[in-house]
Amino acid sequence: MGFNKDFVWGAATASFQIEGAWNEDGKVPGIWDVFCHEGGHVHNDSTGDVACDHYHHYKEDVKLMSELGLKAYRFSISWPRILSDVNGSVNQKGIDFYNNLIDELLKYNITPYVTLYHWDLPYYAYLRGGWLNPEISDWFEKYTEVIAQNFGDRVKHFITFNEPSVFVGCGMMQGTHAPGLKLGTRDLLNAGHNIHMAHGKAVRVLRKLVPDAQVGITVAEMPAIPNTPADEEAAYESQFFCGKGNIVWSSSFWCDPIILGKYPQQLLDECKDIFPGFTDEDMKLISQKIDFVGLNIYQGRYVGEWVRPDGMAHNELGWDIKPEALRWGVKHFTKRYKMPIYITENGLTCHDWVSLDGKVHDPNRIDFLHRYLLCLRKAAEEGCDVRGYFQWSFMDNFEWAAGYNPRFGMVFCDYQTLKRTPKDSAYWYKSVIENNGENL
Repeated sequence: MGFNKDFVWGAATASFQIEGAWNEDGKVPGIWDVFCHEGGHVHNDSTGDVACDHYHHYKEDVKLMSELGLKAYRFSISWPRILSDVNGSVNQKGIDFYNNLIDELLKYNITPYVTLYHWDLPYYAYLRGGWLNPEISDWFEKYTEVIAQNFGDRVKHFITFNEPSVFVGCGMMQGTHAPGLKLGTRDLLNAGHNIHMAHGKAVRVLRKLVPDAQVGITVAEMPAIPNTPADEEAAYESQFFCGKGNIVWSSSFWCDPIILGKYPQQLLDECKDIFPGFTDEDMKLISQKIDFVGLNIYQGRYVGEWVRPDGMAHNELGWDIKPEALRWGVKHFTKRYKMPIYITENGLTCHDWVSLDGKVHDPNRIDFLHRYLLCLRKAAEEGCDVRGYFQWSFMDNFEWAAGYNPRFGMVFCDYQTLKRTPKDSAYWYKSVIENNGENL
């Protein structure tokens, strides 16, 4: 007993992190373009202007995906590349790029999984208030309509948002990500509700225009791991706690309205004077049926009497290695929401380089993936409906405020020459895919 025979094995990327071509063929600036160009926000003042230049190398990249055995590819579409202004003017050259990418994937029998929003808000939308403006849900609805009309004949898997907790938390509360805001609780609640409304309108559009689509949302999780069996209930409660002090990072703030049709009661009680107004119709819109939940899991946190040992294994960014996070994140979400689950991101950033033999040796990434996938398989064997796993990332890329130092990729990207070199872990992952995880 292990993964289902139709388990989806893939890898993931995001448009701003790999595409480059930041002002080519009608693309307008996004908030990350402006954030990078201002300087002082990103390590080494790096930008996404070129990144991996996937915009011009997509055929080479898709061919490499096929050679490495990927069955699915999760990528995001750049809103600023698709719509030129707030009135919904379509940029045909942007449409053409994604049409070509989708056709190339299908040529190699790689299933496309499209994320509608992976943080690259058009700057024109930001100038009108961005996620603080209730009208943004209408703008997002129009954007989704264009996506569905142009790609819905071939794309059947859609994710509305990637990690709203992070683009709100880091971008609008802490100010470390674009657009660099430091907002208070009232504004954060309004942004969150507007995101929920945008999600609901996007789902409605996709149901109408792509009736056979599978639709979900992806959330970032740092699962609560019970230190002992006696801590399991406390870990579950910790996972879904939501009060005024942890709105942005709360699993239940982002998932309860969408799946259960209501905001967490404790949050409503504590924020009753500042919570944005909403109607029963709003909640019906937000909570339309979705087909799956995507979980992005890299780290975890122990609940119970646990002391971090000196010298604990960690990645290049300093994140602790806790494989059990994958098992418990899936278990907690299964218990609360009873939904099919995809791991839409999981991976390791290492100090990678091309060795003298021309190869990239990354045994630590292989070990990381092996440990985490064993825990994911255990969750599946314990009855959780796990549908697929997308390694982050297909190739090294622009890692937001950390610039180009962290390397999460299966494939090494030389940012000076743009040469792609599959790492040892890419070939290891290929063997896992071929064996559907039986060789773990």
